[in-house]
Amino acid sequence: MIKDILKYAVSNIFDRKLRSFLSVLSILIGITAIFALSSFGLGMQYFVEDFAKQMGTDKLMVLPKDYVTALGETNVEFDDDDINFINKVKGVDEATGMIFGNAKVEFKDYKPTYPYVAGISTEPEELRIVEEMFASVEMDKGRDLEQGDVLDVVLGYNYQVPDRIFKRGVKVGDKITVNGVDVDVKGFYEEVGNPEDDRNVYISLEGAREVLQKENYFYIIARTLPGENPSQLAEKVEEKFRKHRDLKEGQEDFLVQTFEQVMETYTNVLNILVGILILIALVSLVVAAVNITNTMYTSILERTQEVGVMKSIGARNKFILFIFMTEAGILGFFGGILGITLGYAIAKAGGLIASYYGLSMLQPHFPLWLIIGSLLFSFFVGAGSGTLPAFRASRLNPVDALRYE
Repeated sequence: MIKDILKYAVSNIFDRKLRSFLSVLSILIGITAIFALSSFGLGMQYFVEDFAKQMGTDKLMVLPKDYVTALGETNVEFDDDDINFINKVKGVDEATGMIFGNAKVEFKDYKPTYPYVAGISTEPEELRIVEEMFASVEMDKGRDLEQGDVLDVVLGYNYQVPDRIFKRGVKVGDKITVNGVDVDVKGFYEEVGNPEDDRNVYISLEGAREVLQKENYFYIIARTLPGENPSQLAEKVEEKFRKHRDLKEGQEDFLVQTFEQVMETYTNVLNILVGILILIALVSLVVAAVNITNTMYTSILERTQEVGVMKSIGARNKFILFIFMTEAGILGFFGGILGITLGYAIAKAGGLIASYYGLSMLQPHFPLWLIIGSLLFSFFVGAGSGTLPAFRASRLNPVDALRYE
């Protein structure tokens, strides 16, 4: 019987091609938008999670409280005394600081750019912490900074690509100018996928102090000893560091966070953004539901006598109800298949475009559950939209239905 019902429902859909196409089209638009947006959101989450795994969970970061908005320019700074204090906290293996700030970068006669310059320690142990923090980023060309390098730099990936930053790509061995100071290019990091990260300039702490005119650190990175719980250690460091800086509880001008907590902050912002976009896309599905409801009402009016015949030969109300709900569900299912196909194509094209413009971190991700979930969602949107018209059809009086003109 189920096979007969499906066959009957499909034949009725194809008998009313234009009306069915418009209903499918309205579902298609909503599912396309939701599928494409969700795939990009999942892709970003996958990128962040993979990045976090490679960087490890044994890192703590001491940051200015306004670090999200400060972007390297803040009144809260840390000095060598602060780093030495954190190094002495039980459970901390090693700590180092980074100098961070904007700078004017020039190359030949091309238009200057204003990226962030990161000053990092070239002492072997401290450099190892920084390298572990960026474990997923290998050298693309040249070499990394070494002990003794002062006015030598390693650049983000985009500097070597023509027209991304400068008209001509920078090469290993070239000289660039940072805030009026000539420096030598020793290498390039591989592509991160974020245009801001891929245009950063990395230099030794001594070099950063010269080009940025800053003595103190923007933030401190600490590695925990093996077996230590990073979250518990972060609380202990915060308590001791607060006393070290002579601050009262609740008046801290700094944050001590595990690396997982830092990444969670960005992930939450990302989830909110994706959620808002999906809610906007859901509006089109509401329109689709109304369209399917209208289509099913019209279909029932046209097939009133047909319903009367079925009821007169013994068809029960639930049988009639199931027929029309199945028909509405199939409309939604067809829309879902086409929407997923179109959404996949749009997302893949968007990923290629993003990569071309240096945004390779914006890549869609298509887990199986997203595909199955989208199909089921589209089916139930269709079936749910057809519930009220189907219920009305099932309640028709067979005598009145047979008389209907």
